Amino acid sequence: MDPPEENGIAINFGTMEFGSGSQQPKERIKSTPLNLPKPPNEPESTRQVEEDIVPETTSKQETEATPQPTEKVLTQESEESIRIRQQQEAKRKAEAAEQKAKAEAERKERQKQEAAEQLRKEQEAKKRKLDAMMGGIGKSDGTASGSEGDDSQAGDKGSPQGNPYATSYYGDPGSGTGTGSYGLNGRALVSKGKVVQECNQDGRVVVRITVDRNGRVIKAEPGVRGTTNNAPCLLEPAKKTALMHKWNLDSNAPSQQIGYVVVNFKLGQ
Repeated sequence: MDPPEENGIAINFGTMEFGSGSQQPKERIKSTPLNLPKPPNEPESTRQVEEDIVPETTSKQETEATPQPTEKVLTQESEESIRIRQQQEAKRKAEAAEQKAKAEAERKERQKQEAAEQLRKEQEAKKRKLDAMMGGIGKSDGTASGSEGDDSQAGDKGSPQGNPYATSYYGDPGSGTGTGSYGLNGRALVSKGKVVQECNQDGRVVVRITVDRNGRVIKAEPGVRGTTNNAPCLLEPAKKTALMHKWNLDSNAPSQQIGYVVVNFKLGQ
């Protein structure tokens, strides 16, 4: 038995893959190409720029990788040169510190000498002032006023070989140690003391004292006329010794009466 005939599908005649309308042309029709957008083509100039950039980047990397001359010098510097430079710097600092210490020591010594000289000048000026106030034996051109003695004639009574500060107007000056002589007219000495020197020197220090009505020494000025040694280590204990003196109370005495204390120092005492 023969198989049944296969029925196919009729295909419309045409010469193109697209078309529209109901009229069937008998021959090929004329057509124009569709204006489809062209795919973007990479411009030639763009490719050229990119190719030019690649060598530039490579050159920049090579520049960055190249070490600087300064770094190369530091790398080549030896440890020996560093050690020598450190030694030189330490030596320079030590010399600067030594010069600074020397300058400071000289400055302190200079200040010390200036202070000692100033003290000496002040003491000499004070001594000259006191001597001018007291006057002197055989002088008539002094600036001091008043007189001292036990008779009616004005002047400074006493012996040229005697102690002008003693309570007695006659006799020889003492040569012993301590306060062998003193003078405060019309007043009697009640008590006294002695301060020992701290240096080993000898000499006599005359101290001008100011005494109030109660008999207290309220002021003492060592080193006035008659002093044979003006060493500071003698002047200070002489002043302290004079301040330890005490006279009798006298309500009729001047409010501030001037007198003298003589302190003798000997070697080893």
